[in-house]
Amino acid sequence: MKKFDPSLYFITDSTNYTEEEFLYRVERALMGGTTLLQLREKNKSTRAYIELAEKVHAIAKRYNVPLIIDDRVDVVLAVDAEGVHVGAEDMTVAQARKILGEDKIIGATAKTVPWALDVYGQGADYLGVGAIYPTTTKVKTVLTSTDTLRDICKAVPIPVNAIGGLNKENIDVLAGIPIAGICAVSAIMKADDPKTAAENLKERAKALALI
Repeated sequence: MKKFDPSLYFITDSTNYTEEEFLYRVERALMGGTTLLQLREKNKSTRAYIELAEKVHAIAKRYNVPLIIDDRVDVVLAVDAEGVHVGAEDMTVAQARKILGEDKIIGATAKTVPWALDVYGQGADYLGVGAIYPTTTKVKTVLTSTDTLRDICKAVPIPVNAIGGLNKENIDVLAGIPIAGICAVSAIMKADDPKTAAENLKERAKALALI
């Protein structure tokens, strides 16, 4: 099993930011204690995605934080990122593993126990489960109950992270569920200061014994 810490998993959103501001916010989030970083770009060309990924990877390396690329195995290979995250409509975990080999981190989205067991069987290293709350980062939000989240945590031996509209004010709902970490997008990305937001979210998660 690869060694990585999913306790504070920050997923980026570059919408409405200049590249300079975006990279600044990513670095501030890393300074605040981000332990796993995902670059998610749905609308960039392949070349633009790779160019941005190279810059983000350079920053992540300075903080010894693995970079996960959303969806795009080709971008992972182009910048030698540490891993990829695949969703239901992306390449399968098994296909990604075949291309990337055993050393890369492969994460997958799961919304049900059978789904979680399937992607675990294909070789996923961690799961993102949600959305726990409605989110502004996706057009379609399918909510996942905390009971399902708990059942998935018990069903698979790999780290399970909660995702979807989570922030320091509402993560109390996760108390007592054996998750490995919190995934956050807007709570950090859109904060006045991503560093402070990351620190506060991590502190609250620790207080609730979630991480």
